[in-house]
Amino acid sequence: MATELTWLGHASFRMDTPGGKRVYVDPFLSGNPRCPETELEPERCELVLVTHGHGDHVGDTVALHRRFGCPVVAHTELRGWLTGQGVEANQGHGPNKGGTVTVDGVKVTLTDANHSSSVSDGSYAGEPAGLVVELEDGFTLYFAGDTNVFGDMSLIGRIYAPDVAVLPIGDHYTMGPREAAVALELLGVARCVPCHYGTFPLLTGTPDALRELAPPGVEILAPQPGETLSF
Repeated sequence: MATELTWLGHASFRMDTPGGKRVYVDPFLSGNPRCPETELEPERCELVLVTHGHGDHVGDTVALHRRFGCPVVAHTELRGWLTGQGVEANQGHGPNKGGTVTVDGVKVTLTDANHSSSVSDGSYAGEPAGLVVELEDGFTLYFAGDTNVFGDMSLIGRIYAPDVAVLPIGDHYTMGPREAAVALELLGVARCVPCHYGTFPLLTGTPDALRELAPPGVEILAPQPGETLSF
């Protein structure tokens, strides 16, 4: 079975793994103006991954857990806050940066990210993180989360060798195309899925702008909201 990655608008993704699991990353569904109506009521969910505490990333995490009883993996402080919101307590699902959690054959490693992180009630949510997700067959995706470019992305490429990088390009709150192009150079990936653009007027970066700046040979895959990529 192939890996299928569906963009749900903004920085939210639905991923169907080779082992048949459905994973949501930063599931900002309700309130997301670019999430297709057909995606607002998920039919199943086996795992939720969250990069940081901002509402446009935590999104519907608690609702998904309550409905499906699915595990939730997030930075240790954010995971603790989610427990207080009704997500079942599980210390093993709250790593810190550099730590790896394995859930039913899916490996999730937290990496650095340069951004901020807080939750809706103002509680401390730990630092923002990126996610390296290694699927059952070894296929690996790097979800950078909300971040600017930073030199240690070269270490992420060196250590984890992701097959695909999912990078924010909207500018203003994250890096724009100019920095994302350098991130691709540092990561050494051949394929990139841009996100965190076009949701709101301030997010002005575009996939076409990234294509113009990206290193030679890097494929920029820019699905429409609700469209699925197969790897």
